[in-house]
Amino acid sequence: MITTTHYLIVSALLFSLGLVGILTRRNVLMILLSIELMFNAANLAFIAYARAWNDVGGQVIVFFVIVVAAAEVTVGLAIAVLLSRQLKTLNADEVSLLKW
Repeated sequence: MITTTHYLIVSALLFSLGLVGILTRRNVLMILLSIELMFNAANLAFIAYARAWNDVGGQVIVFFVIVVAAAEVTVGLAIAVLLSRQLKTLNADEVSLLKW
């Protein structure tokens, strides 16, 4: 039988994997992918608690998180495309050198 604890363990592992991806990767696209992984880990935890407590509130929060994640991906990919055109690289260390 799969319990809420199992879902929360998987959620914690996904969140940790996303955090490690953010801290170790230098590619902007990989950092965005790691952020999405962390969003999905939080969504899994919300759904697990919503199921455990028989409440719809967690599912509503997940809906809004998915909407925010979609907007984040759109803006992030647009910025990544512009940076790759201008700098010819997506290395986060070189992007940090970009000043106004």
